[in-house]
This record gives sequence, structure tokens and C-alpha cells, in this order.
Amino acid sequence: MSMPQRRLDLKNGCVDLSHGAGGRAMGQLISGLFHEAFGNEWLARGNDQSAFDVPAGRMVMTTDGYVVSPLFFPGGNIGSLAVHGTVNDIAMAGARPLYLSASFIIEEGFGLADLKRVADAMGEAARSAGIAIITGDTKVVERGKADGLFISTAGVGVLPEGFDLSADKARPGDRVLLSGSLGDHGVAIMSKRQNLAFDTEILSDSAALHELVAAMITAGGQGIRLMRDPTRGGLAATMNEIAQQSRLGFRLEEEAIPVKPAVAAACELLGLDPLNVANEGKLVAVVAPDVADSVLAAMKAHPLGRDAAEIGEAVADDHRFVQMATSFGGGRIVDWLSGEQLPRIC
Repeated sequence: MSMPQRRLDLKNGCVDLSHGAGGRAMGQLISGLFHEAFGNEWLARGNDQSAFDVPAGRMVMTTDGYVVSPLFFPGGNIGSLAVHGTVNDIAMAGARPLYLSASFIIEEGFGLADLKRVADAMGEAARSAGIAIITGDTKVVERGKADGLFISTAGVGVLPEGFDLSADKARPGDRVLLSGSLGDHGVAIMSKRQNLAFDTEILSDSAALHELVAAMITAGGQGIRLMRDPTRGGLAATMNEIAQQSRLGFRLEEEAIPVKPAVAAACELLGLDPLNVANEGKLVAVVAPDVADSVLAAMKAHPLGRDAAEIGEAVADDHRFVQMATSFGGGRIVDWLSGEQLPRIC
């Protein structure tokens, strides 16, 4: 006689240790929740891995982990963030993203309704980006051993032959382009974490940038030296990293850097600098002077780049300083070696 199969209570149920034990309960969780959210031909085969055709060109691979708190924030949640962040890491190479994997570490007692919200957001983000989550893993840990839910991802994409973005290709005189306003994601997270309310709701900028990147490449081709998404540490950390790798300095016009008034006000309240706040739907590009205008125009023509701006240029500098200049002739410098802001007249 067959035993009755317990149904997933997606409204009131919680994850328990049996959901990670490899038996029937785990199978129900995977098929009844993750497969429903991600559904595609690869997952339907039920294998521990997925085989896929490789297009022409060079492969690009990335991996990342997501431990954001809170898990749900204005404009997204840890699920959509995991997809967007992985897609963007691939896109910054100029590559077209193809497939993702996803690994979940779930704390015992985590609500199935919340897990479904996360999985549904991941599935929708993947479909919107034109990619598939084709393999994954699920582990359940005891109460107190995780902060609700951790997600790890890996992604693969394809890069056309002969196309290679790298910081060592940057040259003095190259222009620095930014795709939009800074700080939206970080402030959305912190406002939710601190239970702060503002007159204007601040939403995370989390988004997949590969189509914006494709438009930029069409406009600028080999004139695009490199691209980065200014996530942890914001624009300041990203530019310092580029300065280190390119062995150049960068002079940025602080007043040219777009920051929404609500974000600027929130940063002032929280004692933050928007240049140091994380972003999840913005990119910074260093491009040759002769293609800067055409690339910027292509960015502005795309919904995710309508607020794009040219914010500075690369300069010869053995110290690899990032100078944040102002129209008043003064400014500040961030030294990548120490991470400190140094007062100096620019």
C-alpha cells in the first residue's frame, strides 16, 4: 500500500530539515516550488547536471553569493537580485548571458510562502533576461545556522571572437561614462533595514544590463575599453579598482555624477556618501574619446541608460589617484591603496 504524499503548504508551511534530506519531502520542494518557478526543459529532465549546446565564440563564466538583509526590499528581493547580479557580471565582459545555476541554503523554519516569492522572482527575472536557470542544489540547515536564506549562483555566457574588455587597455584621455543615478539600491536596502520612510519611495535599481551593454557595443565596438558594475563599495571602490588595474589615474567631475534628490537626502540623513553606496543596475564604462559621444547616445536611448552621463576621464598618474573634482576648483582624492579620502586641491 502506498503512503499518502504530503502536499506543500505554500501559504502557511515552513521549510523543515526533511526538505534537505534527499527524500520525498525534498523532491516535493524541488518539483513543487523551484521547478514551477524556473520551469524549463533542462530542469524537467531531473538530472544532477545539465548539458547544453555551446555557441561560437569564447565562453565567460562567473559565480557569486547573495546574503542580503532584508531579503525583501523596495524594488526586488534576494531572488531577482541573484539573477541580475550574475547576468551583469557576465555582461561586463561584453558577453551574452546564456544559463545560470542556483544553490539555496535555507534555514529550518523559513516560510514556504516567502521561498516561493523568492523563487518566482528569480524565474521572472531569468525569463525577462532571456536566460534559463538549468541546474541547482538545495540544502536545509538547522535554526540559527543561516540568516533565513542564502543563494549562490554561477552563470555562463558567450563572447564574440576578438572582443576583449580589460582595464589594461585604458589610455590617458579615455572618457568615463556612467549609465545612471547612484545609490538607489543601497539606500533602498538600508531604508528597509532601518525602517525609514521617505516622502518619495526609493526603489532598488536592480536590473539585468546585458541589452544595454549590447547597444553600447554596437555603437562603440572596440573603442570600449572596459565596463564594470559598481556594486559593493559603489562608484568610488570601482574606480579605485580600475585605477589599480589600468595603472592610470581618473579625474571625475563630481557635479556630473547623477544622484536622485531623494537618494542624496537619505544619504545625508544616514551619514553616507552616494559614491560609496552599492548599485545593482548601473554600469561604468571607460571608452576611447572618438566613440564616447556615440556610446553615450546609445546608452541614453535605452531605458536603463536614459540618465547616463559622461563623468570624467583617464589621466596619466603613477600614484593611480581617483580625483573627485568640483566646479569650484577644489575636490578630494581617494587613494586605492588605503581606501581613505584625502583632502587636496585638484
